[in-house]
Amino acid sequence: MLLHSETSGAGPRLVLVHGFTQTSACWGPVADALAQDHTVVRVDAPGHGRSADVMAGLRGGARLIADQGGRAIYLGYSMGARYCLHLAVSNPELVDALVLVGGTAGIEDPTERAARAEADERLAAEIEAHGVDAFLEAWMRNPLFAGLTPERAMLDVRRRNTVKGLAMSLRQAGTGVQHPLWGKLHRLAMPVLVVAGERDDKFTELGRRMASLIGANAQFATVPNAGHAAHLEQPEAFLSVVQPFLRT
Repeated sequence: MLLHSETSGAGPRLVLVHGFTQTSACWGPVADALAQDHTVVRVDAPGHGRSADVMAGLRGGARLIADQGGRAIYLGYSMGARYCLHLAVSNPELVDALVLVGGTAGIEDPTERAARAEADERLAAEIEAHGVDAFLEAWMRNPLFAGLTPERAMLDVRRRNTVKGLAMSLRQAGTGVQHPLWGKLHRLAMPVLVVAGERDDKFTELGRRMASLIGANAQFATVPNAGHAAHLEQPEAFLSVVQPFLRT
């Protein structure tokens, strides 16, 4: 079982893992800019894009991503950040450096985690009942994505996802079923950059905490005038934060 991936550029190997409802094509101009001095591998995560028929949870999906990426720098956004974090914890020898954008180490409180799992199940059922287009219309009304223009939201690309794939992703790789990794963050010894949009209060708080628990090898940065999807909302500002880290 292999994930679909596409490779461009030349230089140190850099693997990009997208967020929920996206595909490897959703990195847009960010991937092109990073490929100027890196070999960029854009992966379709389990249940998404051309990996829509690949069924895997966070741990299994992290292994599949590693099969495509090999030893590299790993950069993940939201769901992709959670995949990359699992990979870094389980196989640190494969991760030369780590960039986590809008990510979390999980929900610690069991009651809150169970409630999130129930909410993810309801969302999966909505996808199955109403289809991808209707779900995306509702999903993009989430305040997290308020700063995204229709063009930068890349809805045409997202509509290529499947009902089965997105529903599986919620059930097997949603935050509600994620085993919390907060207690393992101190094990990460590679350079780590944790990023959040300046207007994304929730993930700014989570990001600061993650960087603090990882230790001196981690740094936290915000992308000015951006919400959750910082790399799509403000690609130039995002690159100005990430590229100096990648070049060190």
